Amino acid sequence: MTNQTTLAPVVRDVVVRAPVETCYRVFVEGLDTWWPREHHIGVDRTVAEFRIEPFVGGRCYDIDTAGGESVWGTVLALDPPRRFLFAWHVQADWTIDPDPSRQSEVEVTFTAVDAETTTVRLEHRGIERHGDGAPGMHTAVGGRGGWSSGLDRLSDVIEGPPPRPLADA
Repeated sequence: MTNQTTLAPVVRDVVVRAPVETCYRVFVEGLDTWWPREHHIGVDRTVAEFRIEPFVGGRCYDIDTAGGESVWGTVLALDPPRRFLFAWHVQADWTIDPDPSRQSEVEVTFTAVDAETTTVRLEHRGIERHGDGAPGMHTAVGGRGGWSSGLDRLSDVIEGPPPRPLADA
């Protein structure tokens, strides 16, 4: 691995017409309702469900139709309904590495604009820890098909329309 300079965090915001508690619950407990099925690790897998275990040390993972599991994150901190932080185990080559020194972090905060409106802010930082492929990963998660598209889908699920298709990167 070559020395990587620090990459700027990827930061995305979406304003959702729903209370903070609803946004937090759907993000964490309802991941399966908004996370796109196309976004999973491994080839020749069809994902049946996405899950987050909502406690420090809990797994962020998917289960495929054959019963196999892929753990792609670990819960680092949570403060319902204001904050959720997890380690991102996904590497630049779209494989999993559980080594903490090779993980970035994704922090999601939920801030009330008023009683019925919430700003959901996602910050994906430490991407340079993924090594030589980090700039490509930064582009992928920061591009239109990355976290922006995911947060649009979250908003759609909470507000009622069917989730938008994934945007091109």
